[in-house]
Amino acid sequence: MPDPDGLTIAQRHARLNDQIQILIDRAPQDGRTPIALRAIAPALIALAQQLDHLQYYVLQSRDGNWLLTTLQNNDDPELEKAVVYGFPSIDDARSSLKSPVKPDLVAVSMPIAQILFQLLAFDRIDSAIFFDQVGSRERGIEIQRHELQQLANAHLQKLIAETQAIHQAAPANNAKPPRTIPSNLA
Repeated sequence: MPDPDGLTIAQRHARLNDQIQILIDRAPQDGRTPIALRAIAPALIALAQQLDHLQYYVLQSRDGNWLLTTLQNNDDPELEKAVVYGFPSIDDARSSLKSPVKPDLVAVSMPIAQILFQLLAFDRIDSAIFFDQVGSRERGIEIQRHELQQLANAHLQKLIAETQAIHQAAPANNAKPPRTIPSNLA
């Protein structure tokens, strides 16, 4: 199936890398966040590649809060989850509103890498559901926050293990040479 955005696989991968780089560039330059973003980039890219589009429209309030929808399990109404929807077009996002006039909500186009990264940060959201076919909300692809967290944590653990291995292999600059006992005193 051809890419809906008309891109080759290589172009799509390059655009996803560009999205990640923008996240890194805009992150607090605290010495940790950019490194963590680089570490979890493969997780974000792997999930983004499951979706058809590089940008989705998300409904949000004018102050930037995402519109959350609470879904209930038909068999067990006690089970609920909060989801955010990603739409392939602005018209799809607007038509999803039950009432035609919602002046406090806007449809904002966002790069998929940014949506996934923000999904990690919002503990009130259980999943993001992305609709890939313009004009249809019959099938959505769900990305659960806890699965994204598990992938990200696996990449962070790998970074930690690699960093520890490097530090253990490198001699400490301040380390004193071991003391030797003169043979006549031993």
